[in-house]
Amino acid sequence: MPPSIRKPNERDSAKKEPIEKKGRIPKNPGAINRQHANMPTSLDDLGEDIRLNKYVAHCGICSRRKASEYIFEGLVKVEGRVIKEPGYRISPKDEVRYRDEVIQPEIRKVYILLNKPKDAVTTASDEKGRRTVFDLIGNDVPERIFSVGRLDRATTGLLLLTNDGDLSKRLSHPKHKVKKVYHVFLDKPVTDAHLDSIGKGLTLEDGLAMVDGVSHVKGKDKNEVGIELHIGKNRIVRRIFEHLGYRVVKLDRMYFGGLTKKDLPRGRYRFLGEKEIIMLKHFS
Repeated sequence: MPPSIRKPNERDSAKKEPIEKKGRIPKNPGAINRQHANMPTSLDDLGEDIRLNKYVAHCGICSRRKASEYIFEGLVKVEGRVIKEPGYRISPKDEVRYRDEVIQPEIRKVYILLNKPKDAVTTASDEKGRRTVFDLIGNDVPERIFSVGRLDRATTGLLLLTNDGDLSKRLSHPKHKVKKVYHVFLDKPVTDAHLDSIGKGLTLEDGLAMVDGVSHVKGKDKNEVGIELHIGKNRIVRRIFEHLGYRVVKLDRMYFGGLTKKDLPRGRYRFLGEKEIIMLKHFS
């Protein structure tokens, strides 16, 4: 098992509940991307009162010393006014411009792949007190992360969690055709005629539902189907089969944008590697 996957150490294993019951992943600080260790995890980390040269430096433009030079040269504006004092105090909420371009601090980006267990919801909090996917992460990740798209409570499988809003929007947009593959278990065998209908596209209550591929799972019973699609409509896989009179017994997302569940047990997560992040950004 790769070292970046969360797993209990021997000393803690006797004390902690099984992962499937507790849903928390024991801490492994070494898994955090160290190259961004000095970056703030949110704008709140900068405080309400910050020196202008420090703010500019956190925007990734230059070092703090160079930022002071740019400020002396009159290249930096705060709320539309040129400020030539590096120690001038501002709020992170102020509009700051460098050479008339709005600049903002770089926040440490986090990319996490989770193998979602059943009965975990993808909201940040649940009014009914149900376990969320963020409970599985716990306090191991200080960044404010969110899920890219959603999986309903009963659906299991791959879920991407991040604080990269731009990437999330692009991955969620159908025009980028980010591939998703699901393993669907139905309450009865699926006919070839119905598979053909799904492959050609079904008209549901919210319009045409086009898929990229659908077939019986090789070597399995006819009630197990693999379906590939890139549209992200709410509960789309379940609604496709319900439209034809089937009940989805189990639904598992096996593949998302080039990422798979290999070596990632149910209920666990890992940080994406640099090549995987680049691959996801390629879709944009």
